[in-house]
Amino acid sequence: MNENASQLEIEDESRTSSTSRVADNQVAPPPVSYWVQVMKRLARNKTAMFGAVILLIFSIGCASAPLIAPYPIDEMNFQDRLMGPGPAHLLGTDDFGRDIFSRLLYGGRISLLTGLVTVTVASLIGVTLGVIAGYYRKVELYIMQVMDILLALPALLLAIAIIAVLGPGLTNAMIAIVIAVIPSYVRVVRAQVLSIREKEYIEAVRALGIRDGVILVKHILPNILSPIIVLMTLQFGTSILAAAALSFLGLGAQPPAPEWGAMVYVGKAFLGQAWWMSIFPGLAIMLVVLGFNLLGDGLRDALDPK
Repeated sequence: MNENASQLEIEDESRTSSTSRVADNQVAPPPVSYWVQVMKRLARNKTAMFGAVILLIFSIGCASAPLIAPYPIDEMNFQDRLMGPGPAHLLGTDDFGRDIFSRLLYGGRISLLTGLVTVTVASLIGVTLGVIAGYYRKVELYIMQVMDILLALPALLLAIAIIAVLGPGLTNAMIAIVIAVIPSYVRVVRAQVLSIREKEYIEAVRALGIRDGVILVKHILPNILSPIIVLMTLQFGTSILAAAALSFLGLGAQPPAPEWGAMVYVGKAFLGQAWWMSIFPGLAIMLVVLGFNLLGDGLRDALDPK
């Protein structure tokens, strides 16, 4: 009986070793990352790719402005004053004879940088406040009451009120836009944290005695990145549009700065005889905002394929 049992054990060990050798010879396929899948879904979205191409063209053009711009942005030539689009000046000239194309390229740097700064600062503050409000219920009431007060006014009207206190200028306009868009981040992040903090794995981690800071950074923030990324993409275009609107009203960038909104403001006085002064900066604003909106919609579909 013992001999039969030992023989069976030897046969089982031989089968196990042969199976393991076969498994070792087989190379397991590498796991596909979640973000790789997102990028593949995004690449299949033609509308999102169209928006990405628009943004890529503007980004490369504005970044290469010193190499591409045919004229200095402040070079005045009164002989070419209000010259229409043509070979000498691709998009025409303004009332001081300055090249519109060159000013558009350099103005795009200001507009894109304004969007980048405002979205970055607003997202950092808004995400932090939203996480705190969603995780710590004792301070939620106070944070959300402040956000409700800010949301009681339209974002642009709130920004105008803030600039009325701080004074006109591009820096103050960016501060005003940041304050105006923070509530949108707080509300989105708070809602996500409220749904996640009750999950079983969060309760299990909390039961192990892990500190709240570690739970927030390692277990909650990674699970709410998707809506934050989508919101940041959409807010990028909104911030650029808000900055251009404030500059058009004379509250943001001041002439002779080649900011797109300020260029539209200067050109409105010459619409009858030099339509290109306002039309081309307005088209640049429209295309960039459209690009961010298309890309943001595509990201939302790619991150949530349901």
